[in-house]
Amino acid sequence: MMNITRKLSETVLAGLALAGASTLSLAAPATLDAGGIAVQAETLGGELEHPWGLDFLPDGDAIVTERPGRLRILSGGQLSAPVSGVPQVAAAGQGGLLDIAASPDFASSGLIYFSFSEPGDGGAGTAVARARLVRDGDAPRLEGLEVIFSMERKTGTSHHFGSRLVFHPDGTLFVTTGDRGDGSRAQDFQDHAGAVLRINPDGTIPADNPYADGAGGKPEIWSKGHRNLQGATFDPVTNSVLTVEHGAKGGDEVNRPEAGKNYGWPVISYGVNYSGSKIGVGTEAPGYEQPLFYWDPSIAPSGMAVYDGEMFPEWKDDLLIGSLKFQLVSRLDRTEAGQISGETRYFEGEFGRIRDINVAPDGSIWLLTDEGDGHIVRLSRAN
Repeated sequence: MMNITRKLSETVLAGLALAGASTLSLAAPATLDAGGIAVQAETLGGELEHPWGLDFLPDGDAIVTERPGRLRILSGGQLSAPVSGVPQVAAAGQGGLLDIAASPDFASSGLIYFSFSEPGDGGAGTAVARARLVRDGDAPRLEGLEVIFSMERKTGTSHHFGSRLVFHPDGTLFVTTGDRGDGSRAQDFQDHAGAVLRINPDGTIPADNPYADGAGGKPEIWSKGHRNLQGATFDPVTNSVLTVEHGAKGGDEVNRPEAGKNYGWPVISYGVNYSGSKIGVGTEAPGYEQPLFYWDPSIAPSGMAVYDGEMFPEWKDDLLIGSLKFQLVSRLDRTEAGQISGETRYFEGEFGRIRDINVAPDGSIWLLTDEGDGHIVRLSRAN
């Protein structure tokens, strides 16, 4: 696997910061340049309060979460009223209603899955629930709500919840969590924090999980040693799940988590503490995996997709990752074997903080902007 670092000079960083100071007004569609490709950008629906996750439904509609605890449906260009039946969420700091995914059999089951910061004894922790989405009038609702995963150890901190949901073609559901602000938890295999988890759609444990019998780790754990995983996607090129996580000051990482492996946080890292002091033992050590790619300085990544559409054939199989800090889309070029070979950045400061990225069935790219007046932005080819 190829390890690549992207380092920017202080001059470039200053330019990016200035670019992010003024975001594009999309009251009407605008045409932007993306490396010689003319891209049309338009907002869909209306304003959303810190939108976090989005997925598409078989009928062409979309479902989207707002971090304070609301779930909405985008249909015919209009946002629905909040869907009723959403559980209470710990909406503070980075916590709230997070990612969402329609079940692969949604057309017959009507099931949706979502992650959220669940309040409980001691504070809050990442949880996953599923419910049936009912749309038989003007008031959509959830029925049969069931929490299928709940982080056992809840704490009072309001950051590092993760959390993305990815269905694998083998039928299992991957869930990412954060370390809840305590790096030691990411190295404790009896703790759900700082991990990629793998469960069945009903919350039971797949028999081939590395700790399915509970020996050596929690049965749900797939991999450990992660800091705060806020991006994940299925990769058809390698038939695996890819993740992106926040480092500290530097050291944001792209990984391909494998069963039972340890990705190092906070023993190894390509970043440093915010004080400038060294993290752990350095950048590598026996028993810990290396990232596929890392950023230094950090871009604060959130949202990740493999481009598998036909609208932008130049980007086929490349990775698209949102940046909160620099308000841009990072495209990671890949070889035919799936190795990362370089990075290109687009739309610096045009839209605001990019929280999520999704590829629509028609090949357009949908962004969520993490603002108090956030939006769904659709990017399509203009030429």
